[in-house]
Parts: sequence; structure tokens; C-alpha cells
Amino acid sequence: MRPLGVEVEEELIQRRASSCDKHKDEQVKLYCCDCKENICLMCSAVTHRNHNSVEIPEKAANFRLRIEKDAKKIMCAVSDVHQQSEDAKQDAVDFVAEAENVKKTVIATGDVIKRSVDNQVSDILMELESVRSASAKEADSVQETLQLALVSMESFHAYSQELLDKGRPSDITRAACELHDRATELLNSDVTAVKYQPRHVTFTPADITQVKRLSLIGQLVTTAGKQPGMT
Repeated sequence: MRPLGVEVEEELIQRRASSCDKHKDEQVKLYCCDCKENICLMCSAVTHRNHNSVEIPEKAANFRLRIEKDAKKIMCAVSDVHQQSEDAKQDAVDFVAEAENVKKTVIATGDVIKRSVDNQVSDILMELESVRSASAKEADSVQETLQLALVSMESFHAYSQELLDKGRPSDITRAACELHDRATELLNSDVTAVKYQPRHVTFTPADITQVKRLSLIGQLVTTAGKQPGMT
């Protein structure tokens, strides 16, 4: 997965010149609101004659406010993703601890049973390890998604801030629409919906008086989501 925003950033950096795209010897003076592009006076008189155009500094001031608003939204999203990342890490730690407790219970119960139950102990431990391995992979996948989203959002914010701090009005008007589209895309991606849902495992020991039955030590139960009663 490639971080969002990189393509736009690379393209914008290459297009920061203030000369007219169609008339290289002319400087852009106006912004065509209909075509969403900077134009020179010659463009205004020919191809944009009946279009709604305003001076670049005036339009840049409006775009600046929108960029600042988008940047604030992105920073709020960054905070949410950071919190989601920390919650996912804690859930992963809790799951490992829970799995370890189940493992100890399985082994302790198996020690009471005679040699004939050794194979069942081994099978259940293998099943538990498989569940823990699958859960760890899920946690890693969630972390990767969250971290890539953070890279994209922080890259967007850094570029937006640099544009606001150092960019000329013409730079802002050139970049404003594409930056707004990218901000909307980042916010609509709703990466905070990507959550790590650790499985819940329990172990129910068998009735030791019934050791001659097939289910000698108990059964491992795995359920999705948090342990019942936990928030």
C-alpha cells in the first residue's frame, strides 16, 4: 500500500512556477473560477473571456482559509489514528497475556491426567498457538494500515503547512483544489474504522473424575471480540 498524498505532493512541487502554462512569457494574474486554474491577461481576453475570474491574491486568501480548515481536520484525524494505534497495541498485549493464562491452565490440568491424555494436551496447545499466531498477524496488519495512514496524513499536513508558510499566492491557487481533494480523500478513508479485534479464548477443564471419556482435559473455545464483560 503506497502512502496517500505522495503522488500529489510530487506533482505540486514540479508545478510551482508562476508563468502562464499557455503563454510562457506572461505571468499569471487571475484565477478562473469556472476552470479552476491560474491564467494570464491574454488567456482572460481569449479563452476565458466570459468566465468568472478574480485576482489571484483575492482567491488565494479564500483558498488559504479552506486549506487551514482541512489541515486542522487532518490533525484531528491524526490524533484519532494515534489513539487507535495505541488501543490496538494494548489489545494485542492483553490477548497474549490471556493466551498465556489459558496455556498454563491447559498444562496444569494435563499434569493431573494420566499419560493417556498427553496427545490431547499437545493438540489443544497447537490449536491455541495457531489462534495466537493468526491474531498476531491480524494485529500486525492493522498496525501497518494505521501507520501508513499516519504517514499519508502527516505528509499532507507538512506539505500544506510549507505551502502556507512559504508559497506564493499563485502557488496556493495552483495547489488548492488538488490539496482539498486529497484532504477529502484522506478524511473519507475513515482509517479509524480499521480496528484490531482480538479473539477471546477460554479453557474449560474437564471433570477429572471422567478421565476415561474421550474429552479428557477439556475444550478450547475461541470467540471474536473482547472478553465478555470487558469494555
